[in-house]
Amino acid sequence: MSVSTQGRIAGFVYLGLVVTGIFSLAYAPSQLIAPDDPATTLANMQEQFSLFLAMIAGGVIMAAFFLVLPFTLSRFLSVYGKNAARLMILLVVVSIPVTLLALFQYGELALTIANNTAQVEDVGAARAGYRHWITVSTFFWGAWLAPYGWLVLKSGSIPRWLGAMLLIGSFGYLTELFGPMFIPHFDELPFVDYVTKPASIGEIGSCLWLVVFGARASNSGN
Repeated sequence: MSVSTQGRIAGFVYLGLVVTGIFSLAYAPSQLIAPDDPATTLANMQEQFSLFLAMIAGGVIMAAFFLVLPFTLSRFLSVYGKNAARLMILLVVVSIPVTLLALFQYGELALTIANNTAQVEDVGAARAGYRHWITVSTFFWGAWLAPYGWLVLKSGSIPRWLGAMLLIGSFGYLTELFGPMFIPHFDELPFVDYVTKPASIGEIGSCLWLVVFGARASNSGN
């Protein structure tokens, strides 16, 4: 199988991850979850129960795509750094059970809603548990971009400027995660809303590049 074809396979896996991630982490929560208002959130979940179930299922499918992704990427990137490729795979694999633990919190809530026994307190507990485990997952979602970005920079299989975005984005994820622990009023700083933008550019950009063009066979690209 050619390097270009290997790249396209990785690109379509990445595209599946992006689409399911947007749905389960952004669109569906925006329709269901009212921040700091568990009563309204419960009402939304009861009224749009199918969407709630789809959000959970989408999260599981997202995790499956994420699990497969580093293996498909390493098929053409590992030649440029086997240890970096192994680290990339390890960080993703470790993240999967953590993400599933987060989704399990909503799964339990869905059962109580289906049985008509859900209380407002159940929503608060499920949301707290979900946020805890997703916060842990965020570390891995940011950390894996570092070896991935480094391999892109070294190989040129994907444009190197996207590799730079991935590396900067990895730092941005970790800054967003650990910043509030060490910097007072971190969330009020003017740059906070932008720290993960490079990661989005790098991930979506590399995904689309791989889908359209595949991976380059040499390290001569820029």
